[in-house]
Amino acid sequence: MEVALTYIFGIGPSTSRKILAEAKIDMNKKTDALTEAEVAKVREIIDRACKVEGDLRRETSLNIKRLVDLSCYRGIRHRKGLPVRGQRTHSNARTRKGPAVAIAGKKSVKAMK
Repeated sequence: MEVALTYIFGIGPSTSRKILAEAKIDMNKKTDALTEAEVAKVREIIDRACKVEGDLRRETSLNIKRLVDLSCYRGIRHRKGLPVRGQRTHSNARTRKGPAVAIAGKKSVKAMK
């Protein structure tokens, strides 16, 4: 059950443990072994205490949109598709920048010597 709750966007391992402790459900219990009352209790705790799935995704996207609209440094980095949190881009950042594109006519330093 502890791992099953982490499949919900916005709930990690520690939040999962807190929810199960509050609901008084064994962490090692399988999801198909839960009663309807236990499921309802977990659902009620999540609705009350956590922002999950669509609401959380919407809030995240609105936060990014706000930064882009402000044209602050972080917003500009988001707009350009570059790393936002100060990582180097000279030799890394392929996840944000996409696959490397070869530049025609550029030779390596070793070939020029």
